[in-house]
Amino acid sequence: MNTTTVTIIGAGQAGLAMSRALASRSIDHLVLERGEVANSWKTERWDSLRLLTPNWMTRLPDYRYRGCDPEGYMTGAEVADFLGAYQQSFSAPVLENTEVRRVGRVGEEYVVSTSNGDLRCRAVVIATGACGTPKIPSLADALPGHINQLAPIHYRNPEQIGSGRVLVVGASASGAQIADELQRSGRDVTLAVGDHVRLPRTYRGMDIHWWMDALGLLDEKHTEMEDLNRARRLPSLQLIGSPSKRTLDLNSLSATGVELVGRFAGVAGSKAQFSGSFANQCASADLKLGRLLLAIDQYATDKGLDAEVQRPDRPQPTSVPAAATEVGLADFSTVIWATGFRPNYPWLNQDLLDHKGAIRHDGGVMEQPGMYVLGLPFTRRRKSTFLDGVGPDALELADHLHTHLNTLART
Repeated sequence: MNTTTVTIIGAGQAGLAMSRALASRSIDHLVLERGEVANSWKTERWDSLRLLTPNWMTRLPDYRYRGCDPEGYMTGAEVADFLGAYQQSFSAPVLENTEVRRVGRVGEEYVVSTSNGDLRCRAVVIATGACGTPKIPSLADALPGHINQLAPIHYRNPEQIGSGRVLVVGASASGAQIADELQRSGRDVTLAVGDHVRLPRTYRGMDIHWWMDALGLLDEKHTEMEDLNRARRLPSLQLIGSPSKRTLDLNSLSATGVELVGRFAGVAGSKAQFSGSFANQCASADLKLGRLLLAIDQYATDKGLDAEVQRPDRPQPTSVPAAATEVGLADFSTVIWATGFRPNYPWLNQDLLDHKGAIRHDGGVMEQPGMYVLGLPFTRRRKSTFLDGVGPDALELADHLHTHLNTLART
């Protein structure tokens, strides 16, 4: 049986950031990856996808974006190349094409069973990220058989979609972007809208993430949240990264011809049913957006930036159409479920998971000593799922892990 001090599961941005953090502390470790480095960026992203964060925010421990377009947004392929270069920059010890089948505890150590044999270690870091298994609601089973159903990780481009109408369920980043792309390609798209977070791409001449970074919102700690569970459940930001820096919201989608309806609530015979709370969802998103922009304006005034940035350019309120609550399904050929992801850890002991199958942890520190998780929403801070956020989380968890190993050495 092979041995190492720490086993990291996953060689995406979270796993590589932890590898770098451990390497800087001279802690022996191995990174296990079911495919290749940055596997999900290579195999589970649509062709036109770009980061939601500007390139200058692409920062990992001892590594950052060094290109000529800091205000642009990397494509998925460019992110994969960036992570590959990062792995090579410090020779991260990655074992590719190695599938984890079981993580078990033996005394004070762990045995990680894989498709390439067993590995004994003293600590385990789970860095498989938040985008694993698509969350498809049970009502999908009630859809007519002629409708093709897929999740965003299986979508690549409009050419793979049939000629009939398309229903996109979910209006966060993935759903809004895919609906926008399909409509612009000539498809007839209906978008089912639930809870969403509306943001302009730029405000007062600066990227919205520049403002959020300056205000310290992205660095808010998990210990500062009144309702951490709710913060971890918030939908992804309704944004798109594009060279034109355009805003993607319900107004812009409606202007291109996308039909907007409420949350997909059920299927009755040959009809899809949608919630009547659409207007309330839009009003709530507009209210939260207004609060953020007020905070930005106050920050600009307090910091003496009013003369350096543009004047306030508030987005128009969401124009709420008379949304249908029932739509016939006969003309639809495709449903895309942009409804997020569900946790899936079949190789972990069930006592480490909550009733929904998610890992129980406190800021990335799991209940079983020597086990850690990284890259989940709000692991330790609001930006924990960003390339800019996994680094600080990894450094802090590496400190905790180092202390744990020293404690073991003294016993």
